[in-house]
Amino acid sequence: MPKGFRKTISLILSIFLISILIIPVQGYFNLPSEQRIFVGDKLTLGLPFPDTFLERLSVKVDDANDILNLKEDVLNLMEMAPPVASEPGEVNLELKIFGFIPFKKINVNVVPNLSLYPGGQSVGVLLRTEGILIVGQSPIIDEKGNAHFPAKDVGIENGDIILKLNDHELMTDDQLARLINDYGKKNKKVILTLKRGNQIFTREVKPIYCQETETYRIGLFVRDNAGGVGTLTFYDPGSKIYGALGHMITDSYTNQQINIKNGKLVRASVEGIKVGKKGDPGEKIGMFVENSNLGSIEVNTFCGIFGKLSQNNIPNSYYTKPLPVGFVNSIETGPAEILTVVKGEKIEKFSINIEKVMPARRDGKGMVIRITDPALLEKTGGIIQGMSGSPIIQNGKLIGAVTHVFVNDPTRGYGIFIEDMLIEAGIITSKTSKNLGA
Repeated sequence: MPKGFRKTISLILSIFLISILIIPVQGYFNLPSEQRIFVGDKLTLGLPFPDTFLERLSVKVDDANDILNLKEDVLNLMEMAPPVASEPGEVNLELKIFGFIPFKKINVNVVPNLSLYPGGQSVGVLLRTEGILIVGQSPIIDEKGNAHFPAKDVGIENGDIILKLNDHELMTDDQLARLINDYGKKNKKVILTLKRGNQIFTREVKPIYCQETETYRIGLFVRDNAGGVGTLTFYDPGSKIYGALGHMITDSYTNQQINIKNGKLVRASVEGIKVGKKGDPGEKIGMFVENSNLGSIEVNTFCGIFGKLSQNNIPNSYYTKPLPVGFVNSIETGPAEILTVVKGEKIEKFSINIEKVMPARRDGKGMVIRITDPALLEKTGGIIQGMSGSPIIQNGKLIGAVTHVFVNDPTRGYGIFIEDMLIEAGIITSKTSKNLGA
């Protein structure tokens, strides 16, 4: 066989392998293992592959309850119209290349139609932490001018949570300081019960007299509460469940998740705006409205905070009726809107563009969005702190919420899928995600 001919054959084979393997592998990692659709929706998988690959792909359907009303248990993606889900239930799909090479398994969960009220209200977040959070170390200067770090010397670290001192359950940082001083006056050590991640351990510490404060201390900066301003994403007047922020609340000193003991949601008013710039994120300057308890905060997860309202609705709603929820498979790149407050308590609608959708990414950063509304860009510069949780609406459906800003481009940022928030809220369930909701 001539050498040139062999090279041509080799090139053709290489191109063929690239077309059926490399491109699918890139798309494979953007395919979710679980998909949700509503009763009455078409089963559209939205496979990110070229037609040359889809022609070689078939779908084996396990539909024991005949939810899709199929005559055959194998779908040809290029030839037939998408089937319609007729009732709630589960369907399992297995994608195969050439009908026999396993490629991907997808669980499809068909759920009843769901509508929720979009939020957009600015809300104040008041949290009391589980135990006492250590946020820093401070030297204790004795009468000779020597510096001591008694807690640090026994291995206590920033981010640790103090649960108990000897047999005393701890509720406030003032209580902790008072007990340490009392034991120090008696020349006694204290035994601290601490939590680090999922580990519970104890450390024995000897309080030292501090000349500056004239009290006995162990050299720690601590806090027992946290607060801030964010945006409500959704609420359900039937169950009174709400979701807000779209991301986890972390401690500003340690950057670790705040484990909450309890908390409450209150109304907030935006009194000013610090405009966002490249490298300098902006923020809403908000004030809590007195005597305006909206509900409890029961859980703090990577998807935001969740709890129950103390009433059936939230003041100043933008919509008078709930909107249908849109799952990931219904989201498109292109125009959308967000609801948020930039002055006082008035909710306004602003235009954005969804630049990228990543269905398999379930870390709160499934969408890349860009602020396109001239009025919002002029007022805020783009996405700013306090805007997190602002609901994203596309084609009349609630599909997600604003979460993070790109520090080097405040006009752009990430959005979280609404279904991820609903899983954490306990409104819908998931086989592949642990339900941490209220």
